[in-house]
Amino acid sequence: MDNTVILKAKDIDGYLTAADIEIINELKELYYSKLSRIHSIPVLNDIDELIAMYNHTGERMKQVCKENSQIHIYSFEMPNEMHGEVSRLIAKLRNIETYGHQEYIYYTQRAYEMLFNFVWGSRLRSDKTHFLIETPVNVPFVNYAMHKIPNIDAQIENTVMCVMLRGALLPSIIVSKEIQEWHSRGYITPFALFRIKRDETKNEENMEYILDLKKSYFKLSDMDGKDLIFCDPMNATGGSIIATVRYLQEQNVKPRSIMFLNIIAALPGALRVARAIPNIQVYSLWMDPCLNDLAYILPGLGDFGDRLNRKDRENDPRNLIRLIADYGHNVTKLYKWQIRGIEQTIFQ
Repeated sequence: MDNTVILKAKDIDGYLTAADIEIINELKELYYSKLSRIHSIPVLNDIDELIAMYNHTGERMKQVCKENSQIHIYSFEMPNEMHGEVSRLIAKLRNIETYGHQEYIYYTQRAYEMLFNFVWGSRLRSDKTHFLIETPVNVPFVNYAMHKIPNIDAQIENTVMCVMLRGALLPSIIVSKEIQEWHSRGYITPFALFRIKRDETKNEENMEYILDLKKSYFKLSDMDGKDLIFCDPMNATGGSIIATVRYLQEQNVKPRSIMFLNIIAALPGALRVARAIPNIQVYSLWMDPCLNDLAYILPGLGDFGDRLNRKDRENDPRNLIRLIADYGHNVTKLYKWQIRGIEQTIFQ
């Protein structure tokens, strides 16, 4: 039995419409024409031109997303007064100076907590659920506080966290923790772990996405009829999730729904995913306009996995358990139930 599934770039490009290709090419040409002329610190005129260019591309991408009901971008849909927070957060993640391991973990946590509120905040019902908390104050008697939260149990208690890439491991753990905290009975999501990577020796036009089943850990039966959540911090081409979902479809897995949560999505990747997977909803904090020839997002933020997890030694790549250990004691203690779930998935 073949233990690898390969998806080629030409397979995902076939999903794009003529209108998709036109807007993708338009924004790429505009971006390249402006940025390629700036080779040092931008002067005042350059800054004015960049502001105008980013305003224009932002409005064009907002228009495209409005016409595609599967694509949801925080900065396009949330009120203007909330844009400053997400813009500052994305700037911190982009910044070359933000490279410390613990600092990057901190901003990743903030990003996915915001994404959780973006995704499920629009589903909050008027009905509430109550929970009672005993406080540390015991004078003159034991004290209890009653709290009410929106009841979204039905929206989150059928979910399975699907982890595709090493950079997606911590984001998936964070979202699972948020689900646990919001559920009235502390629902712990199951995990499905896929080992998928793209061939970095190839460029955007001949890229291959390789799903290694031998190093993946999941049960197909655990995903059938479930709400699948994929957390990929950077959606560049969409190839990884398309390859994974196509494999599940070929195994006759029929999810009830699929969600794709990104910190940054490139317009081409978001459109490909929406076209290739009809029942998916794509949620991102931010959208960037285009890709370079190596299929990296522009302006992007570099290799998110390397910045979050630090680079592996070439002859000694870490497995998921070692990655979790490298996050440190504070993270492993905070997310102990999620880590136990991942261990059970790997060692079952």
